[in-house]
Amino acid sequence: MSRLPTFAAVVALGLGASACAPVGRDIGALNNPTLYSMHQPVVQRTDYVIDVATSGDRVLPAEQGRLRAWFASIGAAYGDRISIDEARGYESASVRTDIASVAADYGLLLSDGAPVLNGEVQPGTVRVIASRATASVSDCPEWGEDQFTPTVNTSSNFGCATNGNLAAMIANPEDLIHGQQGSVTGASTAGRAIRVYRDRTPTGTRPLEATTTSGGNSQ
Repeated sequence: MSRLPTFAAVVALGLGASACAPVGRDIGALNNPTLYSMHQPVVQRTDYVIDVATSGDRVLPAEQGRLRAWFASIGAAYGDRISIDEARGYESASVRTDIASVAADYGLLLSDGAPVLNGEVQPGTVRVIASRATASVSDCPEWGEDQFTPTVNTSSNFGCATNGNLAAMIANPEDLIHGQQGSVTGASTAGRAIRVYRDRTPTGTRPLEATTTSGGNSQ
């Protein structure tokens, strides 16, 4: 089992416009004349790897138990991306099914493709990779600017709250890097609630139900 940090990326949301600043000026949080925040989410991904032995086209129960214990040890949970890498020429749908059943116990699905890692997968084994991405904004809060000298700059703390909340709340931090491709299915799903609301008969159009009461004392 190994823990491999594979990449870190800064999400430069609009920072390209800072190229219009005066030549030779080193722009930072303390001297930012633009309307773009210097505090951007940094996305980091860590790959956890384990090689599981196979027997023919199956993963034996003992190895499935070892894989299940490994998932528990790394705290596998929602947001993790599970993929497998097999030796070339030894791909097996049954092996994928066995691993997928273990991942399903943690509410996870197998993803297509796998990260490129060092070392080849040997025949008779399958490599299971759990990729976990996190997003954070460093150097926040930032109150290092001189509060008493008036300047024509954006506050040094500008963007810390907004981008910090974005990094903390986003379901898949990698979406900050390459986003998600849109689809017609997504639009149909989003409009389902509106369609149900419009097609349903309003409750106020129905007559009141007749009810009777009994009991009590009369004077």
